[in-house]
Amino acid sequence: MATTMLVAFDGSDEARHAVEYAARLLTPRHVFILTAWEPLHRQAAKAAGATGLHQVSWNAVDEMEDPARAEALSVCREGVELAESLGLTAEAHLVESTTAIWSAIVDAADQLRPDVIVSGTRAVTGLKSLWQSSTADNVINNAGLPVFIVPPLD
Repeated sequence: MATTMLVAFDGSDEARHAVEYAARLLTPRHVFILTAWEPLHRQAAKAAGATGLHQVSWNAVDEMEDPARAEALSVCREGVELAESLGLTAEAHLVESTTAIWSAIVDAADQLRPDVIVSGTRAVTGLKSLWQSSTADNVINNAGLPVFIVPPLD
């Protein structure tokens, strides 16, 4: 039985591997390639806050002119091209992340209603894992549908 997949795609080697592996194993008929992005002004405000420096008021750049959006759109298109090169019918889905990437993925899944969410993982372990929450873990715990996690290549 063919499935509809929502693939979290950030352009990384792990994301590419996830698309390739899921295409072989899950035999999807339709794929939504999801790339979440955060506006540049919000990234800059977070960075300024993390340094302890006074945060200035950032004037929001028009969304269509935001370099972060342009980069995310390019990454999303790469994902669509990869999926299509594997014989899949792919559709780009670009979303602005207002809180966390995992939340944007779960919200997109609620809207698009795929059969499964596919994601690669960087497989962070050890002490670093105590300080970093995993996007994959949060998607699993909040999506309410099957999640296919593909570990990184060794």
